Amino acid sequence: MGIRSELDANFDFEIVDEFLDHYSMMVESMEVMILDLTKPELYERSVNELFRVFHNIKSASGFLKITPMAKLSAFVEDELEILRSMHTPISEETVTWLLLVSDMFAVWQEDLKLDKELSKIRYTLLKIPYLEK
Repeated sequence: MGIRSELDANFDFEIVDEFLDHYSMMVESMEVMILDLTKPELYERSVNELFRVFHNIKSASGFLKITPMAKLSAFVEDELEILRSMHTPISEETVTWLLLVSDMFAVWQEDLKLDKELSKIRYTLLKIPYLEK
């Protein structure tokens, strides 16, 4: 049984459908927000919006018991909290790391669409870049 079938079996269809709609919008918006972190005039808005996106994914995936997604979201949310306090554009290494994180969430989006087992978290995502520029 794939991840979508599991969700449908354990939760109300409307809850699952709403999660999938919101998740899709959040995943599609991540890359632009990440790239905007390199622009001083967009940094604060983008880092706060990214934090909100990961917080929402963490909450929803935690409720739906999608543990890997909830754990990675919490991990990234903690790092974004540090970035929120910096008020400055981030390093290229941090941008690359966040884009790789975004790619992982996109892979999970495909897993959900295709009703596959949720892909494993890439180990490289757990190596946090030096956050200061």
